[in-house]
Parts: sequence; structure tokens; C-alpha cells
Amino acid sequence: MSYTIFVDGQEGTTGLQIHERLSRISGIEVLKIDANKRKDSKARQALINEADIVFLCLPDAASRESVAMASNPQTRIIDASTAFRTDPEWVYGLPELRKEQRSRIQSSARVSVPGCHATGFVLALQPLVAEGILPSDYPATCYSLTGYSGGGKKLIADYQNSGNEQLFAPRNYGLGLNHKHLPEMQFHVGLQHAPLFTPIVGNYYQGDAVAVPLLPRLFNKHISAQEIQELLASYYKNECFIKVMPYDSEAHLDNGFFNLQQCNHTNNLDLFVFGHQDQALLIARFDNLGKGASGAAIQNMNIMLGFDEGAGLE
Repeated sequence: MSYTIFVDGQEGTTGLQIHERLSRISGIEVLKIDANKRKDSKARQALINEADIVFLCLPDAASRESVAMASNPQTRIIDASTAFRTDPEWVYGLPELRKEQRSRIQSSARVSVPGCHATGFVLALQPLVAEGILPSDYPATCYSLTGYSGGGKKLIADYQNSGNEQLFAPRNYGLGLNHKHLPEMQFHVGLQHAPLFTPIVGNYYQGDAVAVPLLPRLFNKHISAQEIQELLASYYKNECFIKVMPYDSEAHLDNGFFNLQQCNHTNNLDLFVFGHQDQALLIARFDNLGKGASGAAIQNMNIMLGFDEGAGLE
């Protein structure tokens, strides 16, 4: 059986990556809109309602507009924007979140792809809350170092075409402490309060390292960093894209330095746990364009259509 796919927002960074991954998958037909009709509502609406699966790679307001255009009950939507990530009528597209998540994705007509930073944060902390180790009122903090491709075409152009020396060093942003990923980070981990989150953009194209420091003395049950690693390893033991690295991770470092680009060009996410009896540091490493965006979108499509989950992602 063949399926029709339409990418609304095909010229953006995520849209282009989705097209590249779709080209590796058999059994689908990709519908494309003429470049001069990308903003033509009638042309977009026709393609949205012709497709079996629609990927939305648009700003929030445009995504909502496209969803409102969908009148065909057979059209299923995978949205990569922030618009629906905590909407109860949409399924959060993180298959590894909990045991029933894949079946929910498979049967859903509306799936929201997680944000890149949120992906690392949720996968690191949700098992600790689910197992009753981390209290729901824990004062979580998080910082993330990511490549500039996550900022879209304008930021990419700034870094690639500017000789501004200020761009050579990592730069904190989101300093109003109201980053758009915060609602999903809080909601899908099960926290009573949003984490204090500081994102940082670096002078490199892609790769993300989401770091979450923890103080076991504030846990419901005091466990060491090594025991956290063992818990996460057990929780994700059957996942093909999630790998929990050994607690003694020196062999996976570069002379003691962390290589955050190791998962680039894959849909993989590596989870590290560093620390000791009294302090722990969790780091999720992945490609912000892969597991943090287009890879996750394709993984959800594969589940929804009954394909091999790794199709187009290997």
C-alpha cells in the first residue's frame, strides 16, 4: 500500500530534512507545492486534504491555520511547532516516554513533535518522577548547548555570513526565563513547577547536549548517581534509539571533554550520568535536527503507518 505525504513548510530547515529522510523510504508518494504557491491558502488546503500524512514545519500561528484547513477525516497531522505540545487532544510524539505512548501515537490523527531541548530534558527526568524517586515539586534546573541550526534560516545566515567576533563564543539566550519549551518540559515530566532553563547557542551547525544537575538529598529516596544510571538503563533497555551510557564513561569522553556532536546525522540519543553519592549530572546528547526535529517526526510517521520504526533513519 502506498501513502501520500505533504510537508507544509517544505523550504525550512526541518522541512528540508524531512524530505531528505522521506527519500529513503519506499511505499510513499511525496506531494509538493509549487514554490510560488507556498503562501496560497487554497493550494495548501487542497494538498493537506489530499494527503494521508501532513507534516507541519511552520511557526505556531501558521500551524494552527493549517490544522483548521484539514477537513478530510483521513488526513493525519504531525506538527513540528510548539502549538500543540501540551494540548490534550494531541498526542505528544515521544515514543519512548512511557509504555503506552507508541500505541497512542499509532492510533492518533494528531501528533505533536517534541521540542529539541524538551526531548533531552523529558527523557532524562521523566523516569525518575515515574518511579517516585524525584518529587513532583523538585526545583529542577537545566542548561542546554546547541548548534545554531536550531534557530532557523536567519540565525544560520548570521553565523555563516557574518564575521562578528561575538558569534565565535557560546551565547546564552532566553534570559527572560520563559523559553517556549518550558510548558512541555514541565507537563510531560510531571513537575509542579517549570524548570529554570538556560539555553546556549554555540558556533557550530548541529548537535545538542541537555544537562540536568540533580541533588539526591532532595529526592523522595536518596539514590547515588550510579543508581540513577542503573534506573535509566533499565527503563530504556529495549529502546532502539535511546542508549544509556555506562556510569564509568571515561572511555566515551575525549581526554575528559564531552563530545556533544557524536549523535549528529542520526536519530539516536545518548544519556550520560556523572557524579557521586551527593550530586549527579544527567546529559542527553542528540542531533537537534535529528531526534530533536526531523528524525523524531519521521519516527512518529513510521509508527502511525505501521512501518519499521527505523525507516529513513538509519
